[in-house]
Amino acid sequence: MSVTPLPVRRRLSPEESREAALDAARDLLVELGPQAVTLKAVAARIGRTHANLLHHFGSAAGLQKALIERMAGFITTTIREAVIRQRASDDPNPREVVDLAFDAFDTGGAGALASWMILSGNEDALDPILQAIHDLVDDLSEGHSKDEQPIEDETLELVLMALGDALFGAPLTRALWLPRDRARELAYQVLVNGRRLG
Repeated sequence: MSVTPLPVRRRLSPEESREAALDAARDLLVELGPQAVTLKAVAARIGRTHANLLHHFGSAAGLQKALIERMAGFITTTIREAVIRQRASDDPNPREVVDLAFDAFDTGGAGALASWMILSGNEDALDPILQAIHDLVDDLSEGHSKDEQPIEDETLELVLMALGDALFGAPLTRALWLPRDRARELAYQVLVNGRRLG
């Protein structure tokens, strides 16, 4: 009778372990929703112990806050780059920025995670995403024409539309017999009709 050896678990540096946990947390968020992002589930997914994750994040709320901080950094960096590209273009088109925002909140899971944190009373965990949005607006304000709508208003419109669509867009568009991407199209039209882009 042959015995199959157990797989040897590679030793990870503290940073690698933290990054692996955040990768697993994001996968769980997208696959199963925010309620699935627990220390136990993440530990099981990456083959680590609950205690190991407690060491890195302190609690499930700490893990969720670290996840939203990471997501916010990625989202705002991606949108900043898209806006800068669009501003440099001879024929700017805000479709890319609209799609990035809607995708981040919907398929990227940011809308579900942010809403779940608010509803569970963990609003402080939203501070990283709010700060990232604030910093993005400050950064993009420098190249924003004074003749256009304030970038704060544009950002508010786009974020609220993307968040609302992520949470309620699918059932509402079905109920109204509208195409699933209707809110995205409306957000695009708001920016195009106002000839606005970041």
